[in-house]
Amino acid sequence: MAEAKKMTQTQLVREIAACCGINNKLAKQCIETLAAIAVKETKKSGVFVVPGIGKLVRAERKARMGRNPATGEPIKIPAKKVVKFRVAKVVKDAIVPPKKK
Repeated sequence: MAEAKKMTQTQLVREIAACCGINNKLAKQCIETLAAIAVKETKKSGVFVVPGIGKLVRAERKARMGRNPATGEPIKIPAKKVVKFRVAKVVKDAIVPPKKK
């Protein structure tokens, strides 16, 4: 089975430029600005919504006990903050249609 090629940043920039009727430089600047705003807002408020796609969410992970796979020795894993992306239901259903009952 042939593996599908993923879209590169250059291809994305060209696609946006063609669809919006703008040049590649402006399209790239729009993508970079969106990424910068997403990072800033997620840091500040903990949530950034990308309309129609999903949202970035900052979450807290509690401290827990883990196990070293090499030795089997228990280790303490400290608490930390992580970022998750939650895909919108509309997008999820469009990509992977729900099973019919």
